[in-house]
Amino acid sequence: MKTIDEDIKKENFRQCYLLYGEEGYLKKQYRDKLVHAMTDRSDTMNFSSYEGKDIRPGELVDLAETLPFFAERRVILVEDSGFFKNSCEILADYLSEINQTTSFIFVESEVDKRSKTYKAIKKYGSVVEFAEQSEALITRWILGRIGKENKKITKSVLVLFLGRTGLDMSRIDRELEKLLCYTMEKEVIEAEDVEAVVTEQIENKIFEMVDAIVMHNQKRALDLYYDLLALKEAPMRILFLIARQFRLLLEVKELTGKGYSSYDIAGKVKIPEFAVRKNQSQAKQFSMEQLFTALKDGAETEERVKTGELNDQIAVEIFIVKYAASIDT
Repeated sequence: MKTIDEDIKKENFRQCYLLYGEEGYLKKQYRDKLVHAMTDRSDTMNFSSYEGKDIRPGELVDLAETLPFFAERRVILVEDSGFFKNSCEILADYLSEINQTTSFIFVESEVDKRSKTYKAIKKYGSVVEFAEQSEALITRWILGRIGKENKKITKSVLVLFLGRTGLDMSRIDRELEKLLCYTMEKEVIEAEDVEAVVTEQIENKIFEMVDAIVMHNQKRALDLYYDLLALKEAPMRILFLIARQFRLLLEVKELTGKGYSSYDIAGKVKIPEFAVRKNQSQAKQFSMEQLFTALKDGAETEERVKTGELNDQIAVEIFIVKYAASIDT
């Protein structure tokens, strides 16, 4: 990212950029920054964009060979082409002798670093990976956004906010914008503000459901299940998410038992550190055997639905009732 920022600052642009990785929000931000700095999107004579797996590399080469019309450069934006997952020989060869007045910006979700196309960009241009950002970095980003609006937020309220949004920056951006607008007249963002406007993820209700199961609160667990059904969530997706939560508890419990810190566990299971601590608390209520049994029962429930032995909605309800009634199963 610093490479792109430096290129924009110095107005010294490479002839090809590859932006890739899982962090879609930052990838989109830097794509737009590059395009804005290098050309004008409305200049259809000198700016072209392509998207999808059906792009013909020969067409890109032909366009790249066309001189810009009353402009310093021609810019070609190519997104989700797959050229860097399955190597594209034509494009890889061309990048070594690209027209000096043309620049490519490639934006991809996945790449194979062994591919000829990737190696060509690495050699003749700039490759920038946008990996998932750490909880600490995202926290600083959120606090910076809140600070610019002359507002404050306590650590506990920030944890509540992140608990609802997760660490997806696109989602955080949307929900934070809503929260800032809602608290326009306030200096301090409070828990009730977050609860009023920040949309809760389905996964959070699943966590609450497992929490209710742990506490043998059958009514609460079923109420959450009915809430999800009212939100048009399919019963089998709900079962999948419950099973995923049990699997996560199993992983967290196993790693905790081996002496891993919450920070290390977060890195291994790909969840925020604050979520690790919440899951550790849940996992304490189960033995390893009980978690294995729950996963086995979940798989058997799915099979009974698929074979027509049970109705999907009733099957999931039975599963929830069984584990909320007693964890000694």
